[in-house]
Amino acid sequence: MRLDEIYRIAVQAGRDADPRGNKRVEKDLAAVKKEYDELKEKDREFFDLERLTNPYADTRILNGAPDTEVQTILVGIDMEVGELVLADRLREKRRLDLVLTHHPEGRALAKLGDVMGMQADILNAFGVPIATAEGILGSRIAEVSRRLLPVNHTRAVDAARLLGLPFMCVHTPGDNNVVAHLQGLFDAKRPETVGDVIEVLREIPEYRHSAGLGVPPKPVAGTEKNRAGRVLVDMTGGTEGSKEVFEKLSRTDVGTVVCMHLSEEHIKEAEKNHINAVIAGHIASDNIGINLVLDALEKHGPLEILETSGFKRFKRG
Repeated sequence: MRLDEIYRIAVQAGRDADPRGNKRVEKDLAAVKKEYDELKEKDREFFDLERLTNPYADTRILNGAPDTEVQTILVGIDMEVGELVLADRLREKRRLDLVLTHHPEGRALAKLGDVMGMQADILNAFGVPIATAEGILGSRIAEVSRRLLPVNHTRAVDAARLLGLPFMCVHTPGDNNVVAHLQGLFDAKRPETVGDVIEVLREIPEYRHSAGLGVPPKPVAGTEKNRAGRVLVDMTGGTEGSKEVFEKLSRTDVGTVVCMHLSEEHIKEAEKNHINAVIAGHIASDNIGINLVLDALEKHGPLEILETSGFKRFKRG
């Protein structure tokens, strides 16, 4: 497959699993097109044209010609300068056509806050009024965007350019896929207790593997004996949303939130509002998402996957 085909398929895999639904995604893309059409000519040079067709600002080809033929991919959760040097060293010994990272780098990292707005639609689907959801997310999105302003986000991309390595990141499409996969499981199995939630997670290969490495799924608010209520899988939309979300969820039928990770402030808010919180595991959850995207890619042709930086390949279907 060509690099641009891999990129297109990964983005489509994200859209197919997007918790907002395709109509909402299409409306957002139409709004971006309108924004572009209304720009003055002098401002258009700064506009990222990928936004017109790709709804995920944190997923981009970071380096490499679009027509690069790809057969072997080095895949990792975090691929920074050290991993790119590793990739270059590996190329001295074997074929390697692309470095794929889950967590964004370059422009995709700088614009991470742009994907957070989708969290409002997810909360709305679980009973939080859309105006309330957008209201509590606004300040959090601004905070994340400010935090990224001083980051030297081009370091890894510069290394890839100097080493001549094709480099791509796939963030929200992976996260969308793990959410769709887990939410489908919980909606079907309807676990009665938080302990049952943990058992559902333990049946999944990536979480079993992580548990064997000493990082099992675990409750951080509430106990395994607590009744689960409705389970919300909160793992997409860039990064953690507002800690105020737990107070809003306490007014719905959501009793348990399953996350990749939670800050201490978020955990305290979950406890205060009597919402059970389960940390499924950050890297293990990212593994599920990327494995599902790779499954979608391999439907279009065989690929050789090299694992590093916390990634372990598990195939489905």
